[in-house]
Amino acid sequence: MNKRKRESKLNSWTWGVTSILLAVLILSGCGSKSGGSIVEGKVNVITTFYPIYEFTKEIGGDDVNVVNLLPTGVEPHDWTPRSQDIVNTSKAQLFLYNGAGLEGWVPGFLKGLDKDTQVKPIEVSHGIQLIDAVGDDGHGHGEAAHEEAHDHSHEESAEAEHDHSHEEGTEEDHAGHEHAASADTHHTDPHTWVSPKSALVMAENIKSSLVDVDPEHKDGYEQRFEALKEKLVKLDNDFTNELSKTPKKDIVVSHQAFGYLCRDYGLTQHAIMGLSPDAEPRAQDIVNLTKTVKEKEVQYIFFEELVSDKLAKTLANEAGVETLVLNPVEGLTKEQASGGDNYFTLMEKNLQNLTKALQ
Repeated sequence: MNKRKRESKLNSWTWGVTSILLAVLILSGCGSKSGGSIVEGKVNVITTFYPIYEFTKEIGGDDVNVVNLLPTGVEPHDWTPRSQDIVNTSKAQLFLYNGAGLEGWVPGFLKGLDKDTQVKPIEVSHGIQLIDAVGDDGHGHGEAAHEEAHDHSHEESAEAEHDHSHEEGTEEDHAGHEHAASADTHHTDPHTWVSPKSALVMAENIKSSLVDVDPEHKDGYEQRFEALKEKLVKLDNDFTNELSKTPKKDIVVSHQAFGYLCRDYGLTQHAIMGLSPDAEPRAQDIVNLTKTVKEKEVQYIFFEELVSDKLAKTLANEAGVETLVLNPVEGLTKEQASGGDNYFTLMEKNLQNLTKALQ
């Protein structure tokens, strides 16, 4: 009997400890994956990935609570929302997403929100002259996703803007946005934020959406937007001035994320992969790129930190050149987040590496 009691106590103790450990693991897991929770009494804004989150935090200040859906260290092309993200977004006042086909999951996500939600979805890339890119984006991020997402915000003007971008952007895109994938399908390039010129349009859209849902704090939003605008204009000027001096204009990158930057600052990108880092090239594509590297006298192959650098290093070895980082600023690594990096520090590093590579 005593033995049975001891076994019962031991089992109870074991289950108790196990329950505590499970609770800790669950809570720590949620902490590592969640970008925050809804705060009563504030304007709650849900953002889909890092650049929108940073700009919203800067413009919103203490008047807003910003929850970013994408966890630190995760590449946005491969991410899909969780059920808790739907719950939080249903309770928020604003849902800010990039659009232009980046978040292919948005249309279904919005349909899944609570029927009584008052959240206002805003596509922050609205107003940017979009680039029509050729090739497989790997995840259906392109044209169809973009058109469907447009239905949720800016309905009347988006179609006209989209048509305008195709008429004026396509020729320029082919001149400055080459890519190695074999598919010849057309998709909208979603990487708008990588150019400071486009980032400024996005920031203004964010400011306008905050003023719209919270006019009481309009003055604060306007003031903080002006401070952010000043930094973006300076960054734009730095890119314009420095890149205008470089003798070379061709860059080879890991994935096709730099079309807006190339268009706005007179560069041409040659990409190993497509619009998505998962759109893998053929062996012949690597051979062709190796020839391009030699013909254009490219000295560096650019890779990025949130995706594998294997293909970039393979190409660099084949061509006998070195590698450098060119960050599409889709998110921060854990080291960057803990080290205080942000959109501006990463873009400044990009400029330094571009200047070095283009000599």
